[in-house]
Amino acid sequence: MTTALHIPASVVGLTAGPREHEIDARWLMAYAAALGETAPEYLDTTRPTGLLAHPLFPVCYEWPLALAVRATALSDEIALRGVHATHRLTVHRPLAAGERLSTTATVAALERRAPGAYMVLRLETTDADGRPVTTTEYGSLYLGVSCDGPPSPLSPQGKGPDEGAGEPSAPPTWTTEVAISPTLAHVYTECARIWNPIHTDRAVARAAGLPDIILHGTATLALAVSRALRQHPRGPAAPVRTLACRFGGMVRLPSRLTVRGGAVEASAEGTRVRFEAIAEDGRPAVRNGVVALADIA
Repeated sequence: MTTALHIPASVVGLTAGPREHEIDARWLMAYAAALGETAPEYLDTTRPTGLLAHPLFPVCYEWPLALAVRATALSDEIALRGVHATHRLTVHRPLAAGERLSTTATVAALERRAPGAYMVLRLETTDADGRPVTTTEYGSLYLGVSCDGPPSPLSPQGKGPDEGAGEPSAPPTWTTEVAISPTLAHVYTECARIWNPIHTDRAVARAAGLPDIILHGTATLALAVSRALRQHPRGPAAPVRTLACRFGGMVRLPSRLTVRGGAVEASAEGTRVRFEAIAEDGRPAVRNGVVALADIA
C-alpha cells in the first residue's frame, strides 16, 4: 500500500561523502567525560601510547553523514518518525588523536516490518592511506511508514539475522546502576557533537510524539558498553573488535539505568561480554548487547 509516508526502493544505494574529520584529543576526552569516564586511557594525554577512543566514539564522526543521507532520502516528516533500532560496529584498528579520517555513508538495506520501514545505513571510515578504520551498520525504524523493500527475514523469535547475539543463556553475573542526570543529554550533545533536538528541546520532543526529551540511544549504549568492558581484566584497554545491540525502551531524564550481563566468555571472534540495559520503567533500553574482544596473548 502506498501512502504519503512512504520510502521508495530507489533510496537503496544513495550515498553521502566522503567527508573528512580531524580526530583531536579534545574531542576524544570530551566524549569520554560526557559518559562520566575517569580512566586514564581516555583522559591522560601523557600516556606513552596516547589516548584511547571510547568504543562508541565513531558515532561522533558518523553523525553528519547520517544526516546528509537522510536529507536526500527522506522527507522531514518521515525523518521525525525514525528511531534508532539496531547498531553494529566493527573496529578494524584503533583510531588515534591527531589523524584525519574519511567517512562515506550508504543506504544499504530497506525492509518492511510491522511497525514501519526499517532502513540500514552503512558508514565506512578509512584513514589517510585508504585503509579501513571502522564500519557501522546503523539501523533505523520509521514508525508508521511504508516502503517498497522486502519483508524482513525475521527469525521465529522476531530478531533479524544481524541484530546482536541473542539473549544470554544464563542469568546475569553482574548488575550495576547508572544515574542519568537531568542534563546528561545536553552534555552528551555538545561533547559528542551530535545535535538532535528531541534530546534537548522539550517542545520539539513533544511535537515528535515523545513524552519528553530522552537520552540518545548511542549515549545509552555507550554507558552500557563502558560497564561491560569493566568485566574484562584490561577494562577500557580491552581491544574491541565488534559490538552490536538492539534498542528498545526510552531512557528518561533524570532516571536510573540498570546494566547487567555475563562474565567474559570465549567465542569464535575471541572473547566477548553480553549485556543489556534496563530503563527505570522496567523496559529494556538495550537488548542483545554484545562486545567482542580480540584475544590477549
